Amino acid sequence: MRLLLVEDECRLIETISEGLSRAGFVVDALDTLREAEQALSGVLYDVVVLDLGLPDGDGLNLLASMRRKHSEMPVLILTARDAVEDRVAGLNGGADDYLVKPFAMSELLARIKALLRRPGAALGTTLTAGSLSFDSIAREAAVAGRRLDLSRQELALLEQLMRRLGRVVPRSVLEEKLYGYANEPNSNPVPVHIHHLRRRLEGAGASVGIHTVRGIGYLLTDEGAH
Repeated sequence: MRLLLVEDECRLIETISEGLSRAGFVVDALDTLREAEQALSGVLYDVVVLDLGLPDGDGLNLLASMRRKHSEMPVLILTARDAVEDRVAGLNGGADDYLVKPFAMSELLARIKALLRRPGAALGTTLTAGSLSFDSIAREAAVAGRRLDLSRQELALLEQLMRRLGRVVPRSVLEEKLYGYANEPNSNPVPVHIHHLRRRLEGAGASVGIHTVRGIGYLLTDEGAH
C-alpha cells in the first residue's frame, strides 16, 4: 500500500515514515503543497496523511483540490491545530479523520487502518486463491493455513496479484505499489521479487501460479480451478 505523507517537520517525517514502513506501507514524504499536488497528479495513493500548516500554504486548500479530483481517496489530517473549529473545518472540508499532535504512533496507524477498512477501501478482507490466503490487515500470507515467510516487497506484490486474480497486472502498477519516490527501483526489481515469490509459493505447495506476460506484466491464476 502506498501512502502520501505531507508534512514539513523533519523529525516527525522520519518517525512517521519509519513506523509506517514497518507496518508495510510505501511512504512518499513531501513537505510542500506544490510537491504534493504534483505527486497526486501521477499516483493513485491508498491514503493521504496531511498536515495543515505547510511552508507554501494551508493544507485545507490541497484537501479541497483533492476532493474535486479524488473524491474517494482517504485523507487523515495530522496537525497541531486543536481547536474545535479547526477540527470542524477539516472534517467539513472533506477529511475522513483528524488527529492532533502530539500523538502516539500506534494511534496514527490504527486510524489509518480504520480508514482503509471502510467499504471499497484497501483493507478489511482476507483474499483467497485456491489454498493461498492473504490477511490484508495483519499483512500475512498462508498456504493451507501455514504462514509464509515473505518479505515486505513479496507481500506487496502478492497482494496486488491476488486483488486482480485472473487478470494481468502491468509491471508499472506493481512498481508504483512497491516503491516510493525516495526508493526508486533498480535495473530489474520486480522480476527478481516475482522469482523469489514464485519459489516460496511452489515450495509451500500453493495451488496458484504466477505467469509472466512478456512485455506487459504478471498474472496470478488458481491452477486447481482448471
